[in-house]
Amino acid sequence: MKKSHDPFGEFPQSQVRSAIRSGIGQAKEQLEMPRLKENNRKRKIIYTLCSAAAVFGILVGSSYYSPALASSLSQIPIIGSVFGNSDLIGLKQAQKSGLTNEIGETQTVNGISVTLDEILYDQNNITIGLVIESDKELEQFYFGAGMDFTINGKFPASSSGSYGEETLSPTTRTAIQEINVTEDIPEEFVLGLMLHGKDGETWYFSTLVEKITDSQKIDVQHSQWVDGLNLTVTGMSFSETGVSIAYKSSEEETDFELSRGGNIEFLVVDQDGNEITGRSGGASGERVKDRIEFKSNKQFDPVDSNVTELTITPYIVIPSSGGGVEIDEHGKEKELEFKGNLIRPVEFDSFKVKTPHKKS
Repeated sequence: MKKSHDPFGEFPQSQVRSAIRSGIGQAKEQLEMPRLKENNRKRKIIYTLCSAAAVFGILVGSSYYSPALASSLSQIPIIGSVFGNSDLIGLKQAQKSGLTNEIGETQTVNGISVTLDEILYDQNNITIGLVIESDKELEQFYFGAGMDFTINGKFPASSSGSYGEETLSPTTRTAIQEINVTEDIPEEFVLGLMLHGKDGETWYFSTLVEKITDSQKIDVQHSQWVDGLNLTVTGMSFSETGVSIAYKSSEEETDFELSRGGNIEFLVVDQDGNEITGRSGGASGERVKDRIEFKSNKQFDPVDSNVTELTITPYIVIPSSGGGVEIDEHGKEKELEFKGNLIRPVEFDSFKVKTPHKKS
């Protein structure tokens, strides 16, 4: 059954928003982490340095404007279900099967109305659909790289994701934001969302979200060690909305711009050689002594009951452009030089995974 959230019935929305704003202020004081924005379609990465005992940790968050997500919205002819009219198979299936949380809350600031249409929370992936209507024409990247978010009033320790828009008219657009959370979060929680406009506007939303319950997990624990880079695929999840691959990596490297663990992707094909389309999945990492460790959940389209086995081939995507900003514990920023041309390639072996039986 689809869940429609009543903001005045289930929990005190004004108090939640107040807590969200308070959490935002506290997080900014603690981390001094600027909002990630994307004005030229290049991926911007923030490395936040923090001291913790003898371990020098690095929190990596990535958020970027996604042309792929924008393309997925291109089939939407009219305002309606953002998920149902996208060309992302998992979102269409979730909307059709009633697995999304329908919200429909609209806020208007400075003549710009933003509607939180619906949300899907599956396999540690939170997907949000927006409808944006304005009294005047807006610039293409007016909302930068999308929304900031909190979980029960607090920023997560690490996260990554992507954001894409589709312009329906000079004053109307839709958007999908995917948030890939790589730490354990509750099955049910209050999600706080903050969308920022170029002229200083902020739209605040808060809603209770629940994780879908049809997911089946399998333990994989497949490890490979290649050229000083250790990769372990820890597990996989299967549901009506998609497949996810969880991995962690450890590398003998201290320079994030030269590290490869955050650039790992997977080619997935079924027993008949059909490729399973990948959707998204950022990575978060930290530097511990002389090593850099990453973890991530990569998302793929769902598979049907005819798929019995998957062949998975890890590979490295070497970026052609990039760079970033490093922020130390005192809030001091340092521009990071792009070194993608110096990243060493890696060749991993393929491995096979049996898919789980469908629940009866």
